[in-house]
Amino acid sequence: MWSPAYYIGIFLFVMPWQQDQYTAKREKMVKQQIERRGVKDPVVLKAMRTVKRHEFVPAGQIGNAYDDRPLPIGYGQTISQPYIVAYMTEIIKPQSNFKVLEIGTGSGYQAAILSAIVKEVYTIEIIPELGKSATEKLRKDCKNVQVKTSDGYNGWQEHAPYDAIVVTAAAEHVPPPLIRQLKDGGKMVIPVGSSFMTQMLILVEKKKDSATTKNLIPVAFVPLTRRK
Repeated sequence: MWSPAYYIGIFLFVMPWQQDQYTAKREKMVKQQIERRGVKDPVVLKAMRTVKRHEFVPAGQIGNAYDDRPLPIGYGQTISQPYIVAYMTEIIKPQSNFKVLEIGTGSGYQAAILSAIVKEVYTIEIIPELGKSATEKLRKDCKNVQVKTSDGYNGWQEHAPYDAIVVTAAAEHVPPPLIRQLKDGGKMVIPVGSSFMTQMLILVEKKKDSATTKNLIPVAFVPLTRRK
């Protein structure tokens, strides 16, 4: 007859797998979708392996959470393709002491990835229902994230300046308020272009009172929504 200690040992052994049955799927996602495409930053790869993407998609999309594509999250919005999330995160060269602003909270997934790497994350969502949902999801494990429901074009001046800004919706141009809220030496990654034309992911780097831009890769994002 097995002793109680034996059963306790088995219980402790299997619980991690039961708590997160998607670990293998995240590992496969990182190896096949992200590392193979050239993302190398170890802190970014660790965050992509750690954050549970399936917790940031609608119930009907959980089975597709680790697919190599964006997914609908309602209200005409999407959660970005895993590779794009990793690529945009790597581009800003995140450090543990960074304060980062995100424009377009959406599901909250990008904010969660940033939260696992940097000191502070401030994220803005214009759609109240998405902002509320993301706040509830992020409250669980991401204590260093603050969510605001507002027009992201104007940024979040109260907490500026930021070491980096990540914009997850396509703007027709780079918003001047966001450039002003960057620190000297700060970086912003933003998709620019119409939803009906080819968009370009752009890296903006601020140096003193000027900013330089660099085209990175063609992308397809939902448009940056403005308040009328």
